[in-house]
Amino acid sequence: ISELEVHFFGGRKVVIRKYGSGAATPVQFSAEAPPAQPAAPAVIPQTVPQPQQETISKPPEPAQEQEEKDEDKYIEIKSPMVGTFYRKPSPDSQPYIEVGDHISKGQVVCLIEAMKLFNEVKSEISGKVVKFVVKDASPVEFGQTLLLLEPE
Repeated sequence: ISELEVHFFGGRKVVIRKYGSGAATPVQFSAEAPPAQPAAPAVIPQTVPQPQQETISKPPEPAQEQEEKDEDKYIEIKSPMVGTFYRKPSPDSQPYIEVGDHISKGQVVCLIEAMKLFNEVKSEISGKVVKFVVKDASPVEFGQTLLLLEPE
């Protein structure tokens, strides 16, 4: 901030100034205009340009390309909220689903815990579970992919 001046009803005003790079000028409160002060010279830091490094991007490996193409055909089940992802209803019970399981539309696939409330996430399609993208008991964001399904 080089200068901020706010006028209030009743003739009061507040002026805030900061000059240079370090010390801040104290805040002034007055009912009339402050005396004009000469502006301090601005200090502009000089930077020496650094030589830019070139980044060379390698083409993806053939196996990686194939994996990306395979994942394109899968349907993502995404988190409907921010919270913690759980694969099973309680620590001592079996997971809702495993990789390779066939699930039907409306089946519970996991829980998302948000603010001590456990919310069931249900599949919107039928298919085969291909991959869990998120680890059990991990924090998740809204819209984050939880698992991949191969549609039937």
